[in-house]
Amino acid sequence: MPYCWKQTSKAEQELRLWPHNSLPPRGAFAIVLSVFLFGLVPLLAMLGSVLLWGLLPFLLLTVAGLWFALESNYRARSDFEILTLTGTRARLVRHSPRAGQQEWSCNRYWARPEMHKIGGPVPNYVTLAGNGRVVEIGAFLSEDERIALYDDLVDRFRSPVSG
Repeated sequence: MPYCWKQTSKAEQELRLWPHNSLPPRGAFAIVLSVFLFGLVPLLAMLGSVLLWGLLPFLLLTVAGLWFALESNYRARSDFEILTLTGTRARLVRHSPRAGQQEWSCNRYWARPEMHKIGGPVPNYVTLAGNGRVVEIGAFLSEDERIALYDDLVDRFRSPVSG
């Protein structure tokens, strides 16, 4: 699961959520390198020919495009969320490279997790409602992970944090 609960103190629990990362940077480097090397194989037949200089820019453009796509994907997956529950407060902080840091907090007694099975941007859309606002949580998780997250949130909001 790309989220975990941590008891930071006697009176505080913290939930960290992050997008799933199936391709580590080392694997991305290996893919880009292999595309470049396999792209060179047909060019070996063109060594000493003027055609080599006509085809080489296309290979380099392909490798650069793949590298740019992987890097932009890594930037998009650098989002993460932190939900902090204390005895009286619930606080959600979302860190995003595009939108910066967004924050929501309210009295824990009035905060409640909600699941929208239909009607949300994704199936089983999970939100937190409280303080006159509704905020999404874990939108980057898969459908099964959002269901498990909702069950965890319901349990954690019901049980008091000892302080």
